[in-house]
Amino acid sequence: MGMAASQARFLGLTARKTNVEYEGQQINQQRTTLSNQSANYYNQLLGMEVPTPPSTADYTKTVYTFEDGNLSNSITSLIAQQDGTYLVSYVSSWTNDFAPVAAGSAIITKNDAGTEHYVGSTELRVLGQDLDDFKDKDPYLQTLSDDQIANLENEEQEYITLLNEKYGTTGDDWYVRYVQNTSTNTWSPMFYKKDQVDNAIYSDEGTSQSNINVYTMGSAAEVEEIKGVPARLEKDTTGRYINITLNPGTGEAVTYALTTNTLTDQDAYDDAMNQYEYDKYQYDQSIQEINAKIEIIQAQDKNLELRLKQLDTEQDAISTEMDAVQKVIEKNTESTFKTFG
Repeated sequence: MGMAASQARFLGLTARKTNVEYEGQQINQQRTTLSNQSANYYNQLLGMEVPTPPSTADYTKTVYTFEDGNLSNSITSLIAQQDGTYLVSYVSSWTNDFAPVAAGSAIITKNDAGTEHYVGSTELRVLGQDLDDFKDKDPYLQTLSDDQIANLENEEQEYITLLNEKYGTTGDDWYVRYVQNTSTNTWSPMFYKKDQVDNAIYSDEGTSQSNINVYTMGSAAEVEEIKGVPARLEKDTTGRYINITLNPGTGEAVTYALTTNTLTDQDAYDDAMNQYEYDKYQYDQSIQEINAKIEIIQAQDKNLELRLKQLDTEQDAISTEMDAVQKVIEKNTESTFKTFG
């Protein structure tokens, strides 16, 4: 190999070595970037909060109750006083056997003039009015004596009061008809809100286009909350209350046995469990997404590592060849100087 050729070869190898070193630097920079990205993902994993399933204990409480005849009382609040007594609040519940209740719905018909309304063949009457005028066309009124009619007038006034109190109406805002139970041979009142009947949309044949709500007298659960009653309580050896005395030290003092019940708010617990299942799904989904991204980074880093090894091998080969060319150049130089020396 001549002097010029050797030098050209050496310059070419030097350029290749420089390119290899530059590419290696670029790969190291890419691996550093990937390493930073991977660290960020691991930090995200460490910062994620693992969902915790709800405990029934968090939605369970101890409830004290006591009975007073047909009243069932549930204590809602106990506020301790300095003298050792308590201010007690409780909810009383009972069954009212004479209360307005919903009784379904009915189709109403009216006459051409719109002044009379019927359910089937029975004309509706304004509640508390016109009992004497309706006696000839009302099968129930026909079974009553004059004294019974007078008593029914008073009874219907009580119906009006109860209906208005429960459904927020005022005045004579109700229609009524009586329905016979053929099994017991008793009659039950059926009530209809007057404004619903009068303002309903009727077909050309005089039939209401929608059902009208019907009410009657029946059994209904009633509740009342009593606040801030002075009381004294007695505990057993386990610390649970066993007796309560309301209005202690007065002529109205009365003692009741307390019953301990454990009450779980199942609806709240179910809601919390549903939220936990959703959070757990979100958590698992996030874990899978981050792990997938880390796997991609690891694969990319592996490819870069293999490429870096290839460059390292290539650089070793170039260095070896450059050493050989360098020796040739030195030999050519020495020969040249000896020739002209």
